[in-house]
Amino acid sequence: MTEKPQFDAVLLLEDGTIFKGKAAGKKGIGIGEICFNTGMTGYQEIFTDPSYNGQILVATNAHIGNYGVRETEVESDKVQISGLVCKNFTDDFSRPMADQNIQAYFEANNIVCIHQVDSRAIVRYIRDKGAMNCLISTDELDIEVLKAKCKEIPSMSGLELASKVSTIEPYFVGDESADIKIAVMDYGVKKNILKCFADRGAYLKVFPAKSSLADVDAFGADGYFLSNGPGDPASMDYAIGLIKQLMAKGKPMFGICLGHQLLALANGIPTYKMHNGHRGINHPVKNLMTGKCEITSQNHGFGVSPEAIEASDIVEVTHRNLNDDTVEGIRVIGTNSYSVQYHPESSPGPHDSRYLFDDFIETVKKSK
Repeated sequence: MTEKPQFDAVLLLEDGTIFKGKAAGKKGIGIGEICFNTGMTGYQEIFTDPSYNGQILVATNAHIGNYGVRETEVESDKVQISGLVCKNFTDDFSRPMADQNIQAYFEANNIVCIHQVDSRAIVRYIRDKGAMNCLISTDELDIEVLKAKCKEIPSMSGLELASKVSTIEPYFVGDESADIKIAVMDYGVKKNILKCFADRGAYLKVFPAKSSLADVDAFGADGYFLSNGPGDPASMDYAIGLIKQLMAKGKPMFGICLGHQLLALANGIPTYKMHNGHRGINHPVKNLMTGKCEITSQNHGFGVSPEAIEASDIVEVTHRNLNDDTVEGIRVIGTNSYSVQYHPESSPGPHDSRYLFDDFIETVKKSK
């Protein structure tokens, strides 16, 4: 009698490396670029962050699902990752405030998962080899068939994803009678970013990624915000062109993550694909303007060129990563346009960087 295999899920990397484990979530195949996040908490916020669109996530924390999921703890309207790799996928949860377990949540959002794998070995491997495409399969287990499917996955380099996760129609957030109005360019904005602005007395209009200058102008904003989002910033000519036009208005502009990269591109600073990127909630950053350090939340696979900034007479570095010295913040000299590579809304934490929202609100008020 043929012995039943001890696995029912496969993780296949682009270079042919195979990891076998147990299936969870929705049965099927998930494809994308593999990446890992080092956060110990906040898995639901990570899953729903639009910046993860098109990616397979490896969780370095050993337990996923142990505090369940809650309807309000989301950064967008759906789960954005293409699949999950983890050590322990736990249906049982202990938090009274949770609405459901993670298995039901993944089934409802059509997300595949492989667990009971050596997640430390996977992280060590991709940390050394770098980001690459992969797939998770929990129905088809023929490796040769899966290798053929893996070859069809598009590369993240050159991939435009922001318009796919952006809002289709404009919408408003905050108090309509607020003193200041901010136009939000939605390239994959997180709900907690919008909340941070609204809590500080701003009225927001959130625009689709491919909005025209006339559309944005009609709102009469006092300042502009360039949001986070997925994909290769260099593929977004439509956004780079609009940012140049908005900068010519002379109003304050603030960018986060993808918005940071787009602000750089609009000012002649190229971006590059990082070996692995930064994803986690424990990245140390130094504010070069104040000399103070902060622990930050990050999620990005592209960076801006430090060499190009050094050669530029219009852009300067304001923040540096203390782990690898990469650029974490820039300012366009002589303007009120600046950005950071990390996520100051930091949900679930840490909140060291929320001063950036206060600073931008004050800048907008002073410029009126």
